[in-house]
Amino acid sequence: MRLDKFLKVSRIIKRRTVAKEIADKGRISINGRVAKSSSDVAIGDTLVIGFGNKTLTVKVAALNELTKKEQAGEMYTVVDESYKESY
Repeated sequence: MRLDKFLKVSRIIKRRTVAKEIADKGRISINGRVAKSSSDVAIGDTLVIGFGNKTLTVKVAALNELTKKEQAGEMYTVVDESYKESY
């Protein structure tokens, strides 16, 4: 599954266009490698996503083409969530 589609379906990022923009700016890595929006995501991959002052690390648990809002959280597990301090 494409990275931008996974982020949208899992509801980590609400819109696919926003997921594409973030990925193409180099703010997302898959298993330690910088990823583009068209990169493939597989079960077991670790994603590190940079949102401004927040860094979210998740592990892919499932790949579903469509999910309901209640089931979206089952597609990944949060490994780490850290914030940079602003001065």
